[in-house]
Order: sequence, then C-alpha cells, then structure tokens
Amino acid sequence: MSTIVITPVAARPVVARADVPARRVADLPPAAQLRLTARGRAVVLLGALALLLTAAVFLGASSVATDEPEATRVVTIGAGDTLWGIAAEASAELPGSDVRDVVAHIQELNGLDSSSLRAGERLLVPSAG
Repeated sequence: MSTIVITPVAARPVVARADVPARRVADLPPAAQLRLTARGRAVVLLGALALLLTAAVFLGASSVATDEPEATRVVTIGAGDTLWGIAAEASAELPGSDVRDVVAHIQELNGLDSSSLRAGERLLVPSAG
C-alpha cells in the first residue's frame, strides 16, 4: 500500500519594487497587447484560407451544373388537374419512365413541397425533347 504525503510549503511574498511601476495588460497600448511574428501571420493566413476553402467546397457542391440542359415544357394547371395526372401524361412521352419518378422529378424541378396544385399555376414538366 502506498501513501501520499503533502507537505505545506511557505510561499514567498511578492514584493513590489518601488523603482519599477507595476504594469497591467489593460495599461499597455493596443499595439503592445498582441504581437504576431511573421510565422504567426502566416499561420493565421493559412488557417483563414483553409476555412474559406472548406466552406467553398461544402457550399459549392450543391450548385454543380449539368453539361446539357434538360428538355422541359411549361404546363398551366387547370381546374381538376393533379400532379399525378400531369406526370402520367409526361411519362407517356418519356420511354421507360415510371409515373412516381416523374412526380418526384416535377416536384424537384418546381421546388414543390407537396403535390397540391392551384388552378392557373405554371409548372415545368420534363419532355422528350
């Protein structure tokens, strides 16, 4: 079994010298409070550039453009039209397409949160070209 012994040590009192005035950080001029060396400035610059590059990569990833624009047509919604009916007509023009995929694609093209439509609304619908 081991033991730990704590021995009190007398601390030396801090004596202020009369010939040297005490200085606090708040008493220093602003330029003397923080000083960066050339290496420090380089590190700060490289850190800022790395942060900007990281932000550009993550924010720029969603704005990637395609090589070729997609063929679309504009459809004006009439009374009683549904997104499913419009997608069914569009999928008949597009070979091998499923109506559910066309509905999702129309929602993506037009920024729709739901499938509810209003009469007179204009939608972009994919077309065969």
